Amino acid sequence: MSVMGDVSLSAPVASFVARPVLNLIDGEWVEALSGESFPVRNPATGEQVASAARSGAEDVDRAVAAARRAFESGPWARMSPAERGRIVWRIGELVEERAEEFAQLESLDNGRPISQARQEGSAAAAHYRYMAGWATKLEGATIPVGWAEPGQYLAYTVHEPVGVVGAIVPWNFPLLMATTKLSPALAAGNTVVLKPAEQAPLSAALLGEVLLEAGVPAGVVNIVHGIGADAGAALAAHPGVDKVGFTGSTEVGKLIIDAAKGNLKKVALELGGKSPNIVFADADLQTAIPGAAEAIFYNQGEVCTAGSRLFVEKRVFDEVVDGVAAAARSIKVAPGLDPASEMGPVVSEEQFARVLGYLQAGEQEGAEAVAGGRRHGEQGWFVEPTVLVNTTPEMQVVREEIFGPVVTVIPFDDPGEIAATANDTRYGLAAGVWTRDIAKAHRTAASIKAGIVWVNTYNTFDSALPFGGYKQSGWGRENGEAGIHAYTQTKTIVVHT
Repeated sequence: MSVMGDVSLSAPVASFVARPVLNLIDGEWVEALSGESFPVRNPATGEQVASAARSGAEDVDRAVAAARRAFESGPWARMSPAERGRIVWRIGELVEERAEEFAQLESLDNGRPISQARQEGSAAAAHYRYMAGWATKLEGATIPVGWAEPGQYLAYTVHEPVGVVGAIVPWNFPLLMATTKLSPALAAGNTVVLKPAEQAPLSAALLGEVLLEAGVPAGVVNIVHGIGADAGAALAAHPGVDKVGFTGSTEVGKLIIDAAKGNLKKVALELGGKSPNIVFADADLQTAIPGAAEAIFYNQGEVCTAGSRLFVEKRVFDEVVDGVAAAARSIKVAPGLDPASEMGPVVSEEQFARVLGYLQAGEQEGAEAVAGGRRHGEQGWFVEPTVLVNTTPEMQVVREEIFGPVVTVIPFDDPGEIAATANDTRYGLAAGVWTRDIAKAHRTAASIKAGIVWVNTYNTFDSALPFGGYKQSGWGRENGEAGIHAYTQTKTIVVHT
């Protein structure tokens, strides 16, 4: 065991972080061509724990060229769907076998509690297994030509891989976000260049080892580390990339769109959110109150679907506020690798300053913190779980995505009008509804403009459930049948018989 700050790492993880994080290009681990690297820091202490290759456009060129060769002429292009499916399934098995290593790396890298990080390995393994099954099920259709005599034409469709995919993933769920792009892309027969977030690159490097062990041929998946403005921008703009899949902020998503216009590559975006979570007076408050707290405080609030706008019917407003505030005050805030931790630090000093800036702006605009509202401790990038009341729709804390453990609690009078209030945002990723009245639940869910609406639950995901946003929360869907088809294109073939 090796000690990192006040916590211990397993021997394999300690050995892993002692090595530089290199790029995986064409099946080989290589430094950035510049020879440069950047520090990887533990957000619980601010200390450097590793270094990673700082890649530039020339490294992206090498990776895209390798992916193109693998797609056009490598063994991947000639492999049967069943064999591709077996390899994707094997990736899931190996991820699960090494789940504790992934969990420790993620907790060290982005600060999340180890108990939560351990869940991610199982979720990632499930994604690979689910998408492995789709490799043999990408069926086309025969279509009658309406104006022709029967038998004169045979028209049918086939689903083909898009080609070379650029996958750019965030730091809040590094393994899972890489998985939701890699698993369908590979099952459909594409090749990939993966750009991990510079704030949390460690699990992607371990994933590279897993991919090679699973039998993924050289060049099929290439991993290029680096700063987003350098490596990420180069990948998004690269003319050799056929599709970009991006998860991150809406602001960066717009930059991805602009960069992709050169060759009009396909773009899939899973972006930000300012999700409404609605508690009606008839809700089971014994379930709704802890559910509302979990909706915002899970993973330090660094969740795109976080229930950051909590709307509560006035008759139960005080009870819900008191309950959520009590839950916030009871959370054990500690380094993610501390087994007792229920909330870790936010991912970086930059994010720490961003969240505290929103808290300061909220205070200046008249919001009141009934729990939290400040930095936690003196070391690392910890923020207290915060509950804000006395907010107005114009406040930054209500309108803008904070991406931290901060919830605004807002009362409402008219249950018939709450959907319009909930929709008063540029985002449309997720929403929650808490009520015992099933008719009210259906009406409200139908009225909310969001890609996923949870009723009497929150943040319930599955590999089979399509996920994506309305409005400025993104383009396209991940997971399920929609997720695999997002990495194919449909060809129509018409034969004169």
